[in-house]
Amino acid sequence: MIKTKALFLGLATASMVLVGCGNKQKADTTESASAAAPAPAPAVDITFSPAQDVTQFRGPNRDGIYSAESGLLKQWPANGPQLLWENSDLVQGYSSPAVLSGTVYITGMNEDKNQEVFFAIDRNGKTLYKTPYGKPWKDTYPETRSTPTIVDGKAYVISGMGEVACINIADGSIVWQIDGGTKYGTTTGNWGTAECPLVVDNKVIYSPGGKQTTIVALDKETGAEIWKSRSLGENRNYVQPMLITWNGKRQIVGGTNNTYYGVDPETGEIQWSATGWYPPSGRENIAPNGAVFKDGILVFSQGYGINTTAFKLADNMKSVSVAWKNDDLSTHHGGYVLVDGVLYGSNWVNNNSGNWIAVDWNTGKTLYNEAWSGGKGKGSTVYADGMLYTYDERRGFVGLVRPTKDKFDVVSEFRITKGSGPNWAHIVISNGIMYVRHGEYLAAYLVK
Repeated sequence: MIKTKALFLGLATASMVLVGCGNKQKADTTESASAAAPAPAPAVDITFSPAQDVTQFRGPNRDGIYSAESGLLKQWPANGPQLLWENSDLVQGYSSPAVLSGTVYITGMNEDKNQEVFFAIDRNGKTLYKTPYGKPWKDTYPETRSTPTIVDGKAYVISGMGEVACINIADGSIVWQIDGGTKYGTTTGNWGTAECPLVVDNKVIYSPGGKQTTIVALDKETGAEIWKSRSLGENRNYVQPMLITWNGKRQIVGGTNNTYYGVDPETGEIQWSATGWYPPSGRENIAPNGAVFKDGILVFSQGYGINTTAFKLADNMKSVSVAWKNDDLSTHHGGYVLVDGVLYGSNWVNNNSGNWIAVDWNTGKTLYNEAWSGGKGKGSTVYADGMLYTYDERRGFVGLVRPTKDKFDVVSEFRITKGSGPNWAHIVISNGIMYVRHGEYLAAYLVK
């Protein structure tokens, strides 16, 4: 554990601009303007435990559960928890942060909005450096979506156009880059690549889709190809691949625009695939959420009123069958969490609204289906230390919610008023600090 007494002083006032190109790029310091800083927060004692670091999207198992957190507040003051710092350098983006010992690593854009940028932000909210690594998606919603995955001092990110990059987090230098979109002939839907890399052993997992392959493994030290799977002949989608273990065996679970699949992490063999469980709607090819897995059951929820489907994984991990379906929980892109046998998330009514849902994990029965009072709509969900943390995507309300089987029980809430665009980033909790992003704006709150 690392214990520091940090004086959190508010917004960053310094940034770095990358010069040069190719491997081992370096950053030079330069001053950048930030919005007016809030009043300084008092000094805070924070113990930083490596067990509470956040090194990938939606926590240690990619399931929205921050299981190492403890001693968190069960109620907030009326105006929200204590603000430690805020930073408005990120320009644009929907990605969430990774956090190691209080240092934040996150993706955003450059000022011209023609490059995706990897940022490092220190414990006081000051931008340490920023490194361009790829091109944003060229059409609608070009903002960055790739949350960094950090392993052994290196960050792995994927641009909206499918470029994969490895970055040394010590100084922001590029270790390697490949244009995965071009190399593998990536085909995608209307919103490009929104994948957060999965690192398994010595492999970086990337899901280009298309006619050449479905999913590939790259050497995490060099970017060289280790294996590539056969093609399912479909566009890539927006699902985050995850690693599961069942009956002593491991499998990578991911998706294309119409199919979910399981892959052998050693060979790239697609061991099962599942499609056609949904009613035709014209939007069934927009799968936005990764799976939740427990005891041989994989659950995927898809927006646009399609449904949530639970798949039973065969003991040999070579096939799946449908265990149950639920037509109420239709999570758009805010994720869902499994807590004490109940699946919690929000559903899609339309692109601007949705209710909050609880579903029995074993049966698929809806336990409640309720609106968030005051006109707040759907959004993202994570869990830590006995409480749900919800983030309304259109009005920016952050909720502290008691997980119950009979009602959407909001204990405390406050609103993020800075930043721009939809509130699509997912909340992150690390070492008793809650990180909330809204476009160009990132804030850190003490919730312990």
